[in-house]
Amino acid sequence: MTILTIGLVLLLLLVVFGLLFRLQLLTAIFSGSTNRDIGTSNRVNALLMLVFMVAGGGLFFWSFAENYGKMNPPIASVHGHAMESMFWTTMIVIGIAFVITHVLLFTYAYKYQHKEGRRAYFFSHNNKLEVIWTIIPAIVMASLIFAGWKAWTRITGPAPKDSVVVELMGKQFNWLVRYPGRDLKLGVINYRLIDASNDFGFDLSDKAAMDDFTAGEVHVPKGHPVLIKIRARDVLHAVYMPQFRVQMYAVPGMPTRFWFTPTITTEEMRAKLGNPKFNYELACNQICGKAHYAMKMNIIVEEPEDYQAWFAAQKPNSQNADLMASFKQMSQQTGLGKGGSKGAKASAIEEAGETPEADTQTSIEAPAQPLAAQTAM
Repeated sequence: MTILTIGLVLLLLLVVFGLLFRLQLLTAIFSGSTNRDIGTSNRVNALLMLVFMVAGGGLFFWSFAENYGKMNPPIASVHGHAMESMFWTTMIVIGIAFVITHVLLFTYAYKYQHKEGRRAYFFSHNNKLEVIWTIIPAIVMASLIFAGWKAWTRITGPAPKDSVVVELMGKQFNWLVRYPGRDLKLGVINYRLIDASNDFGFDLSDKAAMDDFTAGEVHVPKGHPVLIKIRARDVLHAVYMPQFRVQMYAVPGMPTRFWFTPTITTEEMRAKLGNPKFNYELACNQICGKAHYAMKMNIIVEEPEDYQAWFAAQKPNSQNADLMASFKQMSQQTGLGKGGSKGAKASAIEEAGETPEADTQTSIEAPAQPLAAQTAM
């Protein structure tokens, strides 16, 4: 190890001395105290600038065209078209600027290569030119930002009151999903109650949590607004659903949300793509640890009547014997949940920063059909 260290030090010293010698030589050339002929390598480098521009540009556009389908999966949500329009408008504007500036960069490098007897023209400034290249980009960028702000505000605005509610919780390295039960109201959760049988941390002293249920995949109805409430249990994650153009961070201690309206069922998309194995996918697109790649879950988009049938077949928390026993044990050990509904609400405010009433969509006497109290679909 010592020999390797000494070798590296000597190599670095040689590099430093080489750079100092070159710096001295360049200083002498620019001061006029010495002359050095410019060989053919300068002309070759200038020509290679044009070659690189043409070849690199061609490969860039080929790669773009070849992977266009992978970058743009079919849109399966109402707001997805607005997102797509905003994205491609921005890409076109930036692309035009990119092409113009790089053509000028490589062309000028070739055109103004060194030639004996030619001196560079000293150009200090031009007020008119500086005003033009400042104002035009400022107007273009402000227009893009304003259009994006309007679209984003509309997309992320308050969800319709009759939205189907789904809560997603990200944790290393999988997703947890829960739905409100017959009362259509999500119950309180408390991270202090999380254990092997209670992944979500349900506080079953809150009656609204008793009929909540969890699922192994996300089910949503076609043509109906879906409000996704998002949490993270450990580190930063992100809810990413490419076909629905949905992406939102899952932040520990700070619930986020996103709503959308799916427009194509899973079966319809399979027929459209000619792929009977296709499934919509929920993925995490923020690197969250060594098994980040495993954070995937299927999303099933169904016709409303199929969704209702699936919803009605789910078993609530009150029928989960392991969960009930776990909560009883944890509440005895920690003293949590003993304050009944009032204590549970206080815990929810402390943890999530929002009261459980914010999740309320209808009264507790709601009918059994999950969408009947919301809208006729």
